[in-house]
Amino acid sequence: MNIIKIPRNYKNSYKNSYKNRIRFSLIFALLVWSSHSVMATPAGGVVDDNSTSANATDVGAEVYDRACTLCHDSGMPKAPSKGMLGFMSTSAIFHALTEGVMAPRVSHVSRAEKQAVAEYLTGRSLDLAAEQAAFLLCEGPAAEFDINQPPKATGWGVTPDNKNVYSSAITRIDAENISGLTLKWAFGFPDAVRARSQPVVAGGAVIVGSQDGRVFSLDKETGCVRWVYRARAEVRTAIIMSPWKAGDDSASPAVFFGDYLGNVYSVDARSGKLRWQVRPDDHSNATITGSPTLYKNRLYVPVSSLEVVSAADPNYGCCTFRGSVVALDAQSGDRLWKTYTIAEKPVAQGKNTQGVTVYGASGAPVWNSPTIDSARQQLLVGTGENYSSPASATSDSILAMDLESGVINWVFQATKGDAWNASCEVKNSANCPKEKGPDYDFGAATILATASDGRDYVLAGQKSGVVWALDPKNGRLRWSKQVSKGGLNGGVHFGMAATGDTLFVPISDAQTSLNHAARIPNPGVFALDIKTGEYVWKWQAVTDICGDRKYCMPGNGAAISATAELVFVGSLDGYIRVHDVATGKVVWQFDTAREFATVNGEIAKGGAIEGGATAVLDGGMMFLNSGYFFNPYMPGNLFLAFELK
Repeated sequence: MNIIKIPRNYKNSYKNSYKNRIRFSLIFALLVWSSHSVMATPAGGVVDDNSTSANATDVGAEVYDRACTLCHDSGMPKAPSKGMLGFMSTSAIFHALTEGVMAPRVSHVSRAEKQAVAEYLTGRSLDLAAEQAAFLLCEGPAAEFDINQPPKATGWGVTPDNKNVYSSAITRIDAENISGLTLKWAFGFPDAVRARSQPVVAGGAVIVGSQDGRVFSLDKETGCVRWVYRARAEVRTAIIMSPWKAGDDSASPAVFFGDYLGNVYSVDARSGKLRWQVRPDDHSNATITGSPTLYKNRLYVPVSSLEVVSAADPNYGCCTFRGSVVALDAQSGDRLWKTYTIAEKPVAQGKNTQGVTVYGASGAPVWNSPTIDSARQQLLVGTGENYSSPASATSDSILAMDLESGVINWVFQATKGDAWNASCEVKNSANCPKEKGPDYDFGAATILATASDGRDYVLAGQKSGVVWALDPKNGRLRWSKQVSKGGLNGGVHFGMAATGDTLFVPISDAQTSLNHAARIPNPGVFALDIKTGEYVWKWQAVTDICGDRKYCMPGNGAAISATAELVFVGSLDGYIRVHDVATGKVVWQFDTAREFATVNGEIAKGGAIEGGATAVLDGGMMFLNSGYFFNPYMPGNLFLAFELK
């Protein structure tokens, strides 16, 4: 049973936990991206109020090596690697060892030793009280699931073609009333420094995931908590809701999501009880970061991995993961088909400079949400770079797969010869492939749009800063446009939007030492004509907009959303800005990068707006996450609800 019972009057502050998470995340980011040696797992022993002691770290390391490493460090299927385990919360690991799936296998390990292992793996002390934070629990009508409010939009991209456009049937927010949009309530995610799970609205609730693995069902009017589900690790994906007809008392809706350990869940939308859980890829580093797509009772799941980070360890045998898309039966979780982005299994390619065997071809992960092309009965996804040599013909590509069978119909490769992993950014680059990048993934979901010329276009934005328009029948190029500099942290990151004949393109071009391209950065938001690729308008971010804000930078990496009149854009500087569709003029903005009093009586902080979560619109309300700590951006643990006044 994974439902968490929360005491009504329990008082607990998670400010210290928040500060420690920031420090831990920074340490991990520096370990991965610095020019010095890298550990394969987040470092323990961070000294502050909530950190583990040196002695506890030593005990945890000894017990882990004695009881856990045989499975977790050997590449055993379904056994997450030590680095992957570091992304879990301390309490989630402790629960798995004491009462969860691992309890029978470690029955010989004492409870104190299990706690030490959990703290060693995450670098954070066990605070079971922190997960019982003082949430405002719903009572009366606010606690009831309203069967008369089915979801107006069931998933990440609003409709299966992923245009990220909200119609007037979904939202009342428009150009005339946007000035009346005001903050209604705020909610703080405990034990978190980033917030990037896009919520779904239905049944009178807004349901959203969090960094510590909890999924919250909140009353959309007040922010009180209806139920909480504990996943095994961070829930980064959007929450997807199965539809039903208003007033159907027999309806049994479910929500779907993935976690950082590669698990996919179906949870009862009324009660928060688990229906099924599967892990569609056995690789120890597999993860689900792109949002699943629900279409006609099938759940199409993109599979990525963090083996790209494991490769920074010169003693790691890089690399054996292949990206994939998996089709699951939405009712049962049964696998219907699985298609790898690289057809052949990786094979030995020789040894690295440490004498460790290396493998290839590998990588080509899928960390974007599949787009449904119903007219041609196919789905569309973008892939990332290869992790090791040789570079394949399907990395940095757009793939079209048959909906029924998963057979690949066509491939469009945007960047050839792209193989890269984190080893390329550290001093001992034993696992860096000969290609050395440039790491030009397709992280943003493709868009399928029909323009006024009557033609359908597959629109894809790449980290290279290039936007591509393809023919959905065969993948042939219609046009391309170099919008920005691009780079590891540049170009298009998580999602564009399209309405009418206009495509809206958010550009990150974050200024870090990891951007390899030589072109001048061009952060901002840009409107392109879908038929030609020519500019309709440009909104270029002011480079000095951050002032003295620490970890602040201009740029727009987060996915965006739109209506017929407005474009909603979150920024790395912490602002949510709303632009006029026709001109690009900013007609409304709100600064989220500050402290907010929350409905549960605690102080939460906003920060950079980044990731796959867009502004979600429903009736006269807007919901938004704020906070994204990595590489580093401004941290935060904030969830905001706005309404029209």
